[in-house]
Amino acid sequence: MSTDKATVAEFLEQLEPLDVRARAMFGEYGLYCDDKLVALIADDQLLVKPSAAAADYAEESWLVPPYPGAKPYFRIPESKLAESAWLREFVQRTADVLPARVPKSRKSSAKPQ
Repeated sequence: MSTDKATVAEFLEQLEPLDVRARAMFGEYGLYCDDKLVALIADDQLLVKPSAAAADYAEESWLVPPYPGAKPYFRIPESKLAESAWLREFVQRTADVLPARVPKSRKSSAKPQ
């Protein structure tokens, strides 16, 4: 099952005014805050990446893999999704503790001699 685009739009709207965007990935979506991958949107559910910030916001019982074989993420329960201020704070704090994205180096087009 894939995520409905309307669900993605709802999550983005709920997270305003944070610097967030969603990017289609493998039939689902990655959620970026401050250009850092902080969450996944899969099967119309929001799953936040585990980080040092999670201890203040999430419960261990929320940890589930977004798809078979994946590392677990914190699936946000419906009851917490309604708390916009809490959700914005959790997403922003997660972005704050994640390392900055390292740009990939471009390979030289020159062939070795």
